[in-house]
Formats: sequence, structure tokens, C-alpha cells
Amino acid sequence: MIPAVPTASYNKPVAALRDPALAGLPGSVVSDEVVPARAPWAKVVRAGEVLRVIDLEGNQAVDFLAYVLADTAERYSAADTIVAQRNIFLTTGAQLRSNRGRVMMTITGDTCGRHDTSGGACSCESNTVRYGHHTKHQHACVENFLMAAAPYGLGKRDLVGNINWFMNVPVEADGTLGIVDGLSAPGKHVDLRAELDLLLLVSNCPQINNPCNAFNPTPIRAVVVRP
Repeated sequence: MIPAVPTASYNKPVAALRDPALAGLPGSVVSDEVVPARAPWAKVVRAGEVLRVIDLEGNQAVDFLAYVLADTAERYSAADTIVAQRNIFLTTGAQLRSNRGRVMMTITGDTCGRHDTSGGACSCESNTVRYGHHTKHQHACVENFLMAAAPYGLGKRDLVGNINWFMNVPVEADGTLGIVDGLSAPGKHVDLRAELDLLLLVSNCPQINNPCNAFNPTPIRAVVVRP
């Protein structure tokens, strides 16, 4: 069990902020952070709170994992999520399921339209396969996840197949996955309502070898509100 973590860095009514990027979010801001390009991020989000992930500059992949706070052995399951919704892509109305079949989060808003459940997280090892052995030293999403997870007692064995917000990974006619130019744009966002108390991990993808982000990782913004 993860120790209790303070949930409020500050608390202001969303309307009072007069920030167009927060339009439509109910309640008060619990946390509002810009996650730098290539950086990890972790946050405890309580049931009922809403996380908005904002793609600040467009086509930035945001690798994402979720764990039940009371028992991190229960965590996001790509397989359970895909089977439950009968779709490999995520958008408004989709429910993120755990490996025990419970609903962890619900997508309550989405201005991008499609997000990936299949492409996984880049790693030093996969980079060598995709882009050549000269990339082995480059920082990757797996390392970001490990950095974000370590303060909570989680390690490499706790990493599972993740979601890639804003990433476009179509299934080609021959069954292969394509990693192609995204559907996102500056300011696009996805809203996620927590149905349980959760630990969330993000790798703001540091990949510099794929043209889908113009070879240029960029910052994102993560806002948590409490209705």
C-alpha cells in the first residue's frame, strides 16, 4: 500500500483562472503542472477527480500507466480495456479497465479523437531494433516510467502495456502496426475521470528518431480538478 500523499498544491476555482485551456472542467484546480519535454511525471488522483492532459505543441506522445492506490498489483490492463470496449482505440466514453476487470478511469472529453493502446513504450532495447544500435544510449519511456515509479516502490516488473495519448498507431492491411503522423494539434486535450483512488505515471515521450513528432519532443500540461 502506498503512503498517503498530499493531493492539493493549490485550490482555485477553474472559472476564476479564465484560462481557455481549462474550459469545460468542473470544480477547483488541485494541481496544474507543465511536464517538460522528455520528462517523467507521477500523481496521486482521487476518485471523482478529473485529469486533463493537454498537448501543448501538437503530436507529442504521452505514455501513460495507472495503478490502484490501495493495491498496486491491480493496474491498467490493455487487454481488458480493449475487450470490454471492442476497440483498440480510445476516445470519449471509453473506460480504462484494470487487470481485475474494474473500471479505473473514464474518458469524459477528447478533442483529439483517437489514442493508442497497442504501440507500447519505447525502450533502449526497442530503439536499437527500430532505429539502429547507435541509439542504444538514448533515454526512453521505460526509463521515464522507472524514474516516476521508484518513489512508490514500483520497479520494472510492475510496468505493463501502456496507453499512448495523442499517438496515431493504425493497423495496416497486413496486420502490422504503423506509427504515423498524429491526429493531434496544439491545445488538443483528453479528460479522464478517476473512478478509484489511483497512482498515475506518465512518460512525456523522449523519442527523437520518429518523424511523427517532427523529431522534436515537446512539453505537455497536466491539470487535475476536483468537482
